[in-house]
Amino acid sequence: MIDQATIDKIMAATDIVDVVSDFVSLRRRGANYWGLCPFHDDKSPSFSVSPSKGVCKCFSCGKGGSAIHFIMEHEQLSYYEALKYLAKKYNIEVHEKELTDEEKQKRTERESMFVINAFAQEFFSHSLLETEEGRSVGMAYFRERGFNEDIIRKFGLGYSPEKRDALAQEAKKRGYKTEFLLKTGLCREGQHGSIYDLFAGRVMFPVYSVSGKVVAFGGRILKSGVKISKYFNSPESDIYHKSNELYGIYQAKRAIEKERCCYLVEGYTDVLSMHQSGIENVVASSGTALTPGQIRLIHRFTDNITVLYDGDAPGIKASLRGIDLILQEGLNIKVVLLPDGEDPDSFSKSQSAESFRKYIKEHETDFIRFKTQLLLEDAGEDPIKRAAIISNIVESISLIPDAIVRSVYVQECSRLLQIDEQVLLSELNKRRQKRAEQQSTRERYQAAEHRPAQPTATQQPAVAGGNERPAEGGETPPPHSLTDIPAATEVSAIDNTTLSQRVANRSPLDKYEREIIRYIVRYGYRNLFETSEGSWQKVWEYITDELSIDHIELSNPLYKQIMELTAAQREHEAQQASALRSELQAKSRQRIDEAIEQIRLESGDIADKQRKEAETQERILGEMNEELQTFETNFLERYFTTYPDTTISLLAVDLVSEKYQLSKVHTKFQKIESETDRLWELIPRAIYELKNAILDQAIKQIQEQIREASRNKDDKRVDELIEQNVELNQVRTTLAKQIGDRIVSPK
Repeated sequence: MIDQATIDKIMAATDIVDVVSDFVSLRRRGANYWGLCPFHDDKSPSFSVSPSKGVCKCFSCGKGGSAIHFIMEHEQLSYYEALKYLAKKYNIEVHEKELTDEEKQKRTERESMFVINAFAQEFFSHSLLETEEGRSVGMAYFRERGFNEDIIRKFGLGYSPEKRDALAQEAKKRGYKTEFLLKTGLCREGQHGSIYDLFAGRVMFPVYSVSGKVVAFGGRILKSGVKISKYFNSPESDIYHKSNELYGIYQAKRAIEKERCCYLVEGYTDVLSMHQSGIENVVASSGTALTPGQIRLIHRFTDNITVLYDGDAPGIKASLRGIDLILQEGLNIKVVLLPDGEDPDSFSKSQSAESFRKYIKEHETDFIRFKTQLLLEDAGEDPIKRAAIISNIVESISLIPDAIVRSVYVQECSRLLQIDEQVLLSELNKRRQKRAEQQSTRERYQAAEHRPAQPTATQQPAVAGGNERPAEGGETPPPHSLTDIPAATEVSAIDNTTLSQRVANRSPLDKYEREIIRYIVRYGYRNLFETSEGSWQKVWEYITDELSIDHIELSNPLYKQIMELTAAQREHEAQQASALRSELQAKSRQRIDEAIEQIRLESGDIADKQRKEAETQERILGEMNEELQTFETNFLERYFTTYPDTTISLLAVDLVSEKYQLSKVHTKFQKIESETDRLWELIPRAIYELKNAILDQAIKQIQEQIREASRNKDDKRVDELIEQNVELNQVRTTLAKQIGDRIVSPK
């Protein structure tokens, strides 16, 4: 366990824009940053990061949270493992409490697999650089391929000794479990329970995730004449899915973002040679067919992909389907055909970074034009083959999501293929329509298959403040205040997997209660009203008092917990605010003294200097008070958005996230009142709306009872209920008047 002081230090150092930028290319838009969501198939930026609030949120799939939640979700880590990840990123020493046996057992299998892979990478690297066998075999191979030690260390290359159980024995000696050696695919089980190393006698290429964790390995055998695969890769596991990983993405992501382009090659050595030549924005599909998951990984950092091909025509044609997937994901794609006999590995070794880029710029061509020319060469004048090629190319164009880009390509293909543009458009629209119908059918089928059973709402018994008693004859007494109104429907705690969605069994009062909780999370410790004694009433104090006057309890247990935590944190916040006030007062006093000293050294009359001194003191003290007010205003927002219970913290993020912001055009020539400026008006209104909703609910219940009594011809009961209905409406009228009387003076 990590102590609270260390957690506070980690959160103070964490910059959420910096954290998210490790995985997503962000662009500033107004006060926030936007990018493609890493948690779903996002084709236009819907993922927002707010540096001022320290939170992120996807307004499409709803996922997000603080920097901790982002790392937890993206890297599939526990809360404390995510904290350790951030501590490592910001070079903060972690002080951990001793874990209990139960806590140790809760360490996930994923975490253990990452640990065993990290150990294996260190073992292979040590074997390569520090052992005689590694230097004479492994290093000899890498030097023969022209790789220097810097690139070997940068990519963590290594060597697996020829001895069949070298890794297994070292892991056992270090105390690692055999179970995880097998699950990661580093070892396999032999006869009689023995295990052996999968990669024995191979040079090793670690595969890193986008965050820099080793998820798998590729190994190349060095012996000749052996009838086994030259390259061998880790099998799929809980931490490695081949279709979602790209070799070199961790080392390339910053360069891809900077260059706004990603070069796509085939093999490990292509990536290594290009990096060594100074071209770092390059990744490899590692010899596998390109997948949508790999394309989306690139799309996080750029919209532009350039595919580098050698002169192998059959190989190019085999890869065309993968290129169609890039078009479907909405990326811009260009193709470069390298000189005959060259591949990215060999060509980059003969070029400088500057000459390599120059060659690409001069020889890159649009993919559709490249594909058209490539296929037409095979077709010659055969009309059947030409018709098939036209269909193939139209299929590729139909995958492009942008209508304008599609239109441009249709015009270009019409010119290249010498076919009427309208014919191409007609065929293209047919294909898009057919694809849309198929997608719609799939979605309907999936929705029907996964549709949950509709939950039944559970009604609470009517509550009358705890002091009520039944009237004569067992009748419920008429309500004289909100205390006597039946309580709302019971609500279960929010499920953090569907946080941004409205659940079926929410209370009818939820939207009103949620708005009140939003004010508490965002402004709870902010001064709201000045009392007659001259002190200030905080937002949460006002809300608590207003609800307690009518004995109202929030129906959602999660909202209740937030109210309780707010009250419990008040003393802690007051202590921190007091310490900050003392610190700011000392700094402000020093600033005032220095400013006054400077003013007194200036020329001018005494009256003018005294005026400047007074203005300077007022300005500095105003800045101090503003900083204190900001601390108090933001305290609960920071507290709840980083709360260890993710059900609460994700709800808090949802409450403080804003999808839209007012354009600067509206604020350039006039002052627009913010929500903060109007809290004195908005918060009482929110409480009034909750109370009014409770009354409406009670009135509807009574009206339904009146109809039931009328059907039963129970005139006495009808009269009693009508009287209750009248009294409830009188309470509502009184409430409307009282809401204004309780406002003392806005700040």
